Amino acid sequence: MLAGKENIQSYIPQRPPFVMIDELVGSDETSTRTSFTVRADNIFVEGGLLKEPALVENIAQTAAARAGYITNKENLPVLIGYIGAIKDLEIFKLPKISDNLETEIVIKTQVFDVTLISGTVRCNGELLAQCEMKIFIIQPNK
Repeated sequence: MLAGKENIQSYIPQRPPFVMIDELVGSDETSTRTSFTVRADNIFVEGGLLKEPALVENIAQTAAARAGYITNKENLPVLIGYIGAIKDLEIFKLPKISDNLETEIVIKTQVFDVTLISGTVRCNGELLAQCEMKIFIIQPNK
């Protein structure tokens, strides 16, 4: 584990109640993995289930954690990014309260400030959601 619950916010720009990852489990040149436990007080929980927007945000925040981890190692501030496009989004099942999500993003291409990723969300090995995402990073003025 690279970052526990107490310091995940040092890697992402999001703040509660909009944080959809708990821990940065691993990150290398091409992939990043996070975990997240669904809690009853999550703003996206409805009827005991975590709704679709949270799964999309979970994938995006996993990508943000990757970028934050890299900048943190270089002693630079966390950069702000935004989702430019989502492609081939499939939601197979919604997780319930207390489920632990394991999310992985894989870098497909990175050109300048644009990164194309594929992301998957699993619970106990079962695929819950997947998509491709184009993420744009805002560079600070130099």
